[in-house]
Amino acid sequence: MSRASVFVSDASPPKVAVIGAGAIGLGIGWRLAQAGATVDIFERDSAGRGASWTAAGMLAAGVETEPGERALASLTRESLERWPGFAAELEARSGISVELRTEGTLAIATNADEAARLRHEAEFQRSLGIELRWLTGAEARRLEPHLAPGIAAAALSARDIQVDNRQLVTALARACERAGGRLHEHTRVTRVEIAGERVREIRVGDRRHDAEIVVLAAGAWSREIEGLPPEAAPPVRPVKGQMLALQMDAAAPLLRHVVWAPGVYLVPRRNGRLIVGATVEERGFDASLTAGAMLSLLDAAWRVLPMIEDCPIVETWVGFRPGSPDDAPILGPTAVKGLILATGHHRNGILLTPITADEVSRCILSGETGEVIRPFGIERFHSFARSRHEQDRAPQRV
Repeated sequence: MSRASVFVSDASPPKVAVIGAGAIGLGIGWRLAQAGATVDIFERDSAGRGASWTAAGMLAAGVETEPGERALASLTRESLERWPGFAAELEARSGISVELRTEGTLAIATNADEAARLRHEAEFQRSLGIELRWLTGAEARRLEPHLAPGIAAAALSARDIQVDNRQLVTALARACERAGGRLHEHTRVTRVEIAGERVREIRVGDRRHDAEIVVLAAGAWSREIEGLPPEAAPPVRPVKGQMLALQMDAAAPLLRHVVWAPGVYLVPRRNGRLIVGATVEERGFDASLTAGAMLSLLDAAWRVLPMIEDCPIVETWVGFRPGSPDDAPILGPTAVKGLILATGHHRNGILLTPITADEVSRCILSGETGEVIRPFGIERFHSFARSRHEQDRAPQRV
């Protein structure tokens, strides 16, 4: 089946079931409801309380871009460009501020070796057209006077911004319901029923729910949905992250920019909270907080911002990023007619919310898969799997 094939057989808006009410699922549901589709969103927990709630809200399409991520960089930068308009529309429709902040992001080097590595990364990012300003340690401290005196250098990505991710999902849920979408919380989808190579319905406990289109946006839990054939089951796994929040004086915050430093990032909120994150752990759905993780995060934060030692710890938590084999999202149609994937966003779920919502809803409503998301279809993993299978079958030289 072509990825550009039309999913809806007539011109009427489709009946859509979205599995997962994080920022991605809510964003898609909102766009579809705005277009007149019948939208039901099913969430195993409370809406927005998964990875979207435990994120930091950084929209770092600049400093977070790494070598080997050229295709992903195009997607993240395009989504970043859509964020101001998306935020303004969402705030108008929901009446809730997402607290978009535009001070930019500082990537910090604390010594000469780190400065050399940071300069190498900055040169790569500039080669992609990302705007960066190189700063000496003294210049960085003029921007952020509470940074440690020994800061060696920094790179300022002025176009990177941030939002309050918890406000975001609250706003999306309200906007979606105001547009006519129906939100079903604490309602776990257990199975997708497929017949004749197309979606027919979903199972919600003992109940059945008819749907012409099913959007699988369940994040790290996407592989737990039964009934998917192997070629349509997204290869998504949980990537554990431990984080904490400190309380600054909101009237005199220690930071105004988002700061990236070796082993840590720091995200200041307008209410004085300072988000400190995050570990990256391959430990399945282990939700335990560990002393070692808290120690490493606080130590790394203290090395760049010593005055945090007087800040109270107000919250600690664990989240599960939906990781894919190449750390890029899995977007668009599958070999099963009517089954759409919007998962595997890893650390970029909040950043990619606008473009995912726009392009996946467009795919459903028009049958057109936009060029910007075409490289991120699930079939890229089929080619990889075939290659590995052929290698395994090849005669081995001894």
